[in-house]
Amino acid sequence: MIPHAPIGAPASSLANKTGSWRVFIPVFNAELCNGCGTCETFCPEGVVHKRADSDTFIADYDYCKGCGICAYECPKDAIEMILEEK
Repeated sequence: MIPHAPIGAPASSLANKTGSWRVFIPVFNAELCNGCGTCETFCPEGVVHKRADSDTFIADYDYCKGCGICAYECPKDAIEMILEEK
C-alpha cells in the first residue's frame, strides 16, 4: 500500500539554475579547440553547446555543475577546470 502523500507538479531543471553550487568552472580555450564536439557529447547535463559565432564550444554556466567530464574527455586539452570565484 502506498502511503498518502501530497503530489506536486513535475519539476523542470530549467526553472532551477543548478550551477550556483559548483566549485570548479570549465574554461574553454578557442585556440586549442578543434571543434570535434566531444565535450558536448560527454556533458551529462547537456549544457555544452557550439558557439553561434565559431566552431568552438561553451558551457551554459547557469546550469553547469562543474563536474569536469568535458575537460577530461577533450582530446586537445582545450578545457581547463579552474576554481570559481564567488
